[in-house]
Amino acid sequence: TSYPELDPRLFSYNSKHGWCPDCVGTGLALTREQRKVMDDSQPDEKKGRESGREQTFAEPDVEDVTDAECGSCHGARLNPVARAVQLRGQSIAELSALAVKDARKWGEKLKLDGREATIARDIVSEIKSRLAFMEQVGLGYLSLDRAAPTLSGGEAQRIRLAAQLGSNLQGVCYVLDEPTIGLHPRDNQLLLDALHTLGAEGNTLVVVEHDEDTIRRAEHVIDIGPGAGVRGGTVVAQGTVADIMAAPDSVTGRCLRTPMPHPLRLDADGHVIGRRPVDASTPQLHLKGARLHNLQRVDVQVPLLRLVAVTGVSGSGKSTLARDVLLANVQAWVQQRSTKAGRDAMDEGKAPPLVGCTGLSGFESIDRVLEVDQTPIGKT
Repeated sequence: TSYPELDPRLFSYNSKHGWCPDCVGTGLALTREQRKVMDDSQPDEKKGRESGREQTFAEPDVEDVTDAECGSCHGARLNPVARAVQLRGQSIAELSALAVKDARKWGEKLKLDGREATIARDIVSEIKSRLAFMEQVGLGYLSLDRAAPTLSGGEAQRIRLAAQLGSNLQGVCYVLDEPTIGLHPRDNQLLLDALHTLGAEGNTLVVVEHDEDTIRRAEHVIDIGPGAGVRGGTVVAQGTVADIMAAPDSVTGRCLRTPMPHPLRLDADGHVIGRRPVDASTPQLHLKGARLHNLQRVDVQVPLLRLVAVTGVSGSGKSTLARDVLLANVQAWVQQRSTKAGRDAMDEGKAPPLVGCTGLSGFESIDRVLEVDQTPIGKT
């Protein structure tokens, strides 16, 4: 067998030169029809090279793609030739499976001399700096081959920020609209540190934000109000945080000066009512062995008839637990129970397949499951 000369495109699963022919670079088990749809959707590389422009194309809409791993590449997404090329005994697929922090350590231990060192000089330093920026924004735990759809909103946001840190641009004005939305306080600090690094490199950052930490760390604050709607649109105060706090008409300054007390539930006699208790008598959903994306065999009890919040740092598995595991499984049970055929199947012991967990119980009293997400409202 003869092989063509090695080409950078050979190591990209976005190129027909490098992707696994059976999964077309997805790493998933596809049918013949799905492979054809994926193949036909790829850009014409020759045309793109001749025009000298990078081509962009929409992600093909392939329905019913399973989460099953491709049997040929076992999820590596590359063809056998690409996987057979090794550097210091490791293929690019094996290196991509490393976490960011481990990949950076591997790069630091890499010893190259002579012709190899000359070839790799700029490449290795660029890779090291990009991995360092990923660690700087708190993403050292992500593996490089992690699929983009499995990332949380906060992780995706910080990856984009790391790309800007790595660009080393100066004189750029960045406008960010509420970048701390959905972030844990720990991640807030990582984000703010990264933003300050961008500013220190000679860039301007204009941030629309309600977050107290962001306001307090800003070098200049513009407070618009005094209220919303027809009452808004006026600069109430501007300057340092101290200036905002001293402005008598600033609602923001008043809240920074004297934080609002949390509202208390009172009974008819004015006595404070505590939270409703959650104890052994409270009906609960029992979820066992949740294991998907970042979740590691999680067992959790979710009280019913209560307001339940799921918290944690970005990437800890909050959305995965609530949406991809809990919602998916409860919804499957409720839908099966809503039809006669489904009820008959349950009587015969045929349960819906569990998604991302090993067990679920306590859902019997639930009649309906509704998901309210961040998708723009198209119809009521």
